[in-house]
Amino acid sequence: MIILVHSSKTMRPPAGGAGPNGVPVLLDRAEELVTYLRTLSGDQLARVMTVSADLATKTRQQYADWGRQLTPAAATFVGDIYSGLQVDSFTPADRGYADRHLRILSGLYGILRPFDGISPYRLEMGYRLPPGPYANLYRFWGSSIAESLPATGPIVNLAANEYSRTVTAHVDAARVVTPRFLTLDPASGQPKFVVVHAKIARGAFARWLVTERVADTEAALREFRDIGYRYDEALSTPGQPAFVCAEFGGKGLSVRLG
Repeated sequence: MIILVHSSKTMRPPAGGAGPNGVPVLLDRAEELVTYLRTLSGDQLARVMTVSADLATKTRQQYADWGRQLTPAAATFVGDIYSGLQVDSFTPADRGYADRHLRILSGLYGILRPFDGISPYRLEMGYRLPPGPYANLYRFWGSSIAESLPATGPIVNLAANEYSRTVTAHVDAARVVTPRFLTLDPASGQPKFVVVHAKIARGAFARWLVTERVADTEAALREFRDIGYRYDEALSTPGQPAFVCAEFGGKGLSVRLG
């Protein structure tokens, strides 16, 4: 089984803990991208990324400094998925299992193991760079990300479509399972998609797969019961199992929800 999540725009080097213990498998391609990105002006970066001049200047400096400071990927990305993943509480056995099964999709690095060493950067997969060979990151990465994965076995897709399409466009669709996470609307009583809930749930689901060493079977995936979610057979298909929570139990995991 391979578990897919995606990177976060926000990064914060961890204050302590274990250092990185791997090198990104597509590092040579990342180095090629950084070499190009260093040629872009602050104004170009601001336009491409739709950010302020100050943030563009900071991003440009990150590219200039890239490679100097390396920290473990999953402990460096900050966001709701990583709040749910809680990688800091992994045991050594969890870390070993995650290193074999969990993958992080990234605009700059392509694909990462959770404890690969990375440097701070900003580059979302969906960015349209200036015209030329690097204008479209989907074209740049092509099938290389998918080819880095095992050729057989299930892929549990917990990544946003912006990132997951770098894999799903190049593998047999029957291999891919994309869980959905819904929250009951208190007013209507009907399940609905709540972005922040779903993001935290994706991280929590990835954590559960890792810490419970979940078997590679459709039936096993239905047993997820963390942070208030339960499998809903009526809303599910084999490729998209649905999980619904009556009361979201992950509020304490996100600084946004308090």
